[in-house]
This record gives sequence, C-alpha cells and structure tokens, in this order.
Amino acid sequence: MTKNVYAVGFLLFIATMTVFFLMYFFGMNTQYYHNSILINAFLLPAIYLAGAFISVNSLRKTGVRMGFREIFGRAFVPMFFGGLLSVFSIFFFFNKVDEKAKDLLSYQYIESYRTSLEEDYSSSTQILKPGSEEWNAVKDKYEEAKMRIAAKESKKEDMFSARNFSYVFAGYCAYFLILSTFLATFFRSRTEQ
Repeated sequence: MTKNVYAVGFLLFIATMTVFFLMYFFGMNTQYYHNSILINAFLLPAIYLAGAFISVNSLRKTGVRMGFREIFGRAFVPMFFGGLLSVFSIFFFFNKVDEKAKDLLSYQYIESYRTSLEEDYSSSTQILKPGSEEWNAVKDKYEEAKMRIAAKESKKEDMFSARNFSYVFAGYCAYFLILSTFLATFFRSRTEQ
C-alpha cells in the first residue's frame, strides 16, 4: 500500500483529519487558536515528513535505482494530495458544518493579535525615553495597529475564506517543495555509487 503515492497521501489526509478532530473535540477552549497554531507549526510538518519518508523509503527498499526526479515525485505527490484533501475538508467543515468554531477561532485570532500588540507596546515604551523620536514612532505604529484591529472587528473579517485557505495551502506547498528537494538530494546521494 505504501508503494502507491496516492495511498500514502490518503493516509496523510486521515492522519491530518484525526489530529484536527482530536483538537476540535478535546481542545476547544480558551487556547484553541494558540494550540491550533502550535499543531500546524510542529506536529503536522512532522506527520508530513514521516509520510514523505515512508513513500520514498518503501520504493527504495525494493532496490529500484531512483534519481532526483523520481524521489522528488515520490515525496511531493503524497504530501500535496494529502494536504489538498485536508485543506478542502477543513474549509468545508468550518464554512458549512460548524460556523461557531470558525467564529471562535476568528475571535481568538483578533484577541491574540491585540494581546501581542499591547505587550510589544508596553515593553517598547518602558525602554524608550518619552517624547523621543523612537517613542513617537512606536506610538504611531501602535495607533495604526489599533485601527487595523478595529477595522477587522467592524468588518467581521472571515479568516476562513477561500483566499486565506489558499494562502495557507501555498505555504504548505512551499514546505512540501523544500522537504521533497531535501529528501531527493539525500536519497539520491546515498544511492549513487
């Protein structure tokens, strides 16, 4: 089964959705947004790395001589396929099944942004001399950021729009490209004689 790149991609999709629903059912609390970011930053890349490695290694164990292009495809296609299915499924879930979870994440995103802004402003103004040029620049940037937050709140900006999901998927694809290139370079250099 692991010799088929689409089967590995489907396994990555199942793993991603398992993590998503575990977080949804057991982690929806006041830190839902923060925990989701941590999972997307650390756990999912490790899962996709494991999937790409399994895909490449399963064919390598058969003794087939593989060049850079074959290894790159064996690594990239399952990650792309699994990631695409996952992004579409999560997009559908937040926009059609549970819009309250989407609203909670949007609210926590804005609150996280506001808290970070307040902490940065507070720490910056404590070390700068009041009335100095740097202090005035920090204060101006703080006021601009507060206006951006107010605009996001008044528009009820949807962070789960198709545009935002396409940005997230583009970021994942960049990761998939880098990882596939790394694996192809590593395995190719090890299989050459």
